[in-house]
Amino acid sequence: MDQILQILAGTAAVFQPMNLLYLFLGFFIGILFGALPGLTSMLAIVLLLPMTYTMQLQAALIMCMGVYMAGIYSGSITAITINIPGAPSAIMTALDGNAMMRKGQGAKAIGYATIGSAIGGTIGALLLILVSPLAVELALKIRTPGKFSLVFFALVVIIFIESKNRWKAVVSTSLGLMVATIGMDIMKPVARYTFGNPNLLEGIDETTLIIGAFALSELFVQASVNNAEYKRLTSVANSVKFKRRDFFPTWKEHKAIGLWAYLRASIIGYFIGVLPGAGASMASFVSYIEAKRVSKHPEKFGEGAPEGVVASETSNNAVCGGALVPMLSLGIPGDGTTAILMGVLLVYGIVPGPNLFVEQMDAIGPMYMALLISAAVLLPLSLFLFGPYYLRIVRINRLVLYSAIALVAILGTYAATYSVFQMGISVLIGIIMYFLRKEKYPNVSFILGVILGPLMEEYLRTSLTLSHGSVLVFFTNIDSVVFLVITVLFCVLLPRANRKSEKLEAEAEEKMEEEMTKGEEK
Repeated sequence: MDQILQILAGTAAVFQPMNLLYLFLGFFIGILFGALPGLTSMLAIVLLLPMTYTMQLQAALIMCMGVYMAGIYSGSITAITINIPGAPSAIMTALDGNAMMRKGQGAKAIGYATIGSAIGGTIGALLLILVSPLAVELALKIRTPGKFSLVFFALVVIIFIESKNRWKAVVSTSLGLMVATIGMDIMKPVARYTFGNPNLLEGIDETTLIIGAFALSELFVQASVNNAEYKRLTSVANSVKFKRRDFFPTWKEHKAIGLWAYLRASIIGYFIGVLPGAGASMASFVSYIEAKRVSKHPEKFGEGAPEGVVASETSNNAVCGGALVPMLSLGIPGDGTTAILMGVLLVYGIVPGPNLFVEQMDAIGPMYMALLISAAVLLPLSLFLFGPYYLRIVRINRLVLYSAIALVAILGTYAATYSVFQMGISVLIGIIMYFLRKEKYPNVSFILGVILGPLMEEYLRTSLTLSHGSVLVFFTNIDSVVFLVITVLFCVLLPRANRKSEKLEAEAEEKMEEEMTKGEEK
C-alpha cells in the first residue's frame, strides 16, 4: 500500500510544466519513430540517451515513457494505411487493418487500433502499479521448460492459423527458424552458418529482416502493379471522405466486439510482457490467435475483422506495463526498450532489484504515472488531432510515397545496425520474400519464426542441459504441461471451428442464391 501511495504522489511531478513538456515531446517522437519502418521506439530512446544525461532523472524517465507508449502504438498507422508495419508489434495489426483500409474502413480501423492501444496501455499501467509484486512472483514460477512450451505453442499456432495455406506456413516458419540460427551459437562461442563471412557473426538483425520481409517486399509488390490496377485497388480507400466521427466505432460495433475482448487482450499482453524476452510481438500474436479461437466467425480474420485489430493493438500496448516489472524488480529487461531504460537508471546510479521498491520508490514513482498518462492521451491526441492526417498517407502520389518509404527503410536498417552489409541483406530478403508472397507463402509466419526461434532454442537447450538430456522435463513441470495441453486443444479446436464456420458460410450463400433465384422467377 505504501508503494502505491508513493506512485500516486509522483502524479504531481508529472504535471510540473517542464516534465509535462518532456512527456509530450517523448510522445511525438515515439509517434514519428514508430510509424516509420525501421525506426522503432527502442531506437528513439537510444538516440535520446545522450540527451538524458543532462536532464533530471524524473524528466528523463517521463520522456522515455512517452516514447515507449507512443512508439508501440504508432506502428499500426502504416500497417493499416499501406500494409507496412512501422514496428514488429504491428505485424498482426496489418492483417485485418489494411484489409479494412482497402474496404474504405480505414478511419474505423485506426479508431479500433487507437482505442485498443489506449485501453491496453491504461490497463497495463494500472496492473503495473497495483500488482507488480504478484506479477513478479507468477513470472518466477514459470521455469525454463514452461517458457519453451509457451514458445512452442506460438510456433504451432502460427502454422494452424493459416487454414488455407497450412503447408506453406510450415515452409515459411521453418525458413524463419533456419535464418534465426545464423551467427554465433547462443550457448557456445561457435559460429554457425556464416560461410566464413565475419559480417554474419552477429547474425541477421531483426530490424533488417522485418524491413526486408515487410517494407521492401511490399514495395516490390507495388512496383509490379500498374497504375490502372493500383488505382482500382485503392479506389475505395481514396474515394471515401472521412469525418472525425468516423474514427469512433458506434456503440453497436463496440458491443459486437465486447468489453471482454479488450480485457482479455490487455491481460494477455501484460502477463506476456512480464515474461523476460517475450515482448510485444509475441503478445500481439498470442492475443490475435486467442481472439480468432473464441470468435464466432474465425474465417473473417485476415479479411478485415475489427476483432483482429483490437486484439493485436490492445495487447501490444499492455506489454509496456508488464515489461517494466522484471526490469525494475529483478534487473531483467522484459524487452529491448526496457533494456535501454535500465541503462538510463544505471547512469543515475539506480540499480534495479527488489530493494528498489523499498529504498528509491520516490525516484521512479513518476515513471509509473507517466506511462499511465501516455496511454490516456493516446485517444484525444491521435484521433482528434492526427487521425485524418494518418489516412492521407494513402492519397500521396505512389511514386513519391514508395520512393520515400524505400529511402527511410534502407536508412532505417543502417541506423539500427550501422552496417552496409545488413542493408544489402535487407534488400535480398525483400526480393526473396517478394517471390514467396507471389506463391502465397505468408511473410508473417517467416518473421515470427525468426523472432521466436532463438527463444525456443535457448529454452530447449537450457532445459535439456538441466535435465541431462531427458525430454521428460517438459512433461514433469506443471507450467510446461499446461502450455502443451493448450497447444493440443488449440490444434484440435481451431480446425473444427474453421470447418463449422465454413459450413455455415456455405449454407448462408446457398440460401441467398436460392432467394435470388426465387426473386428472379417472380
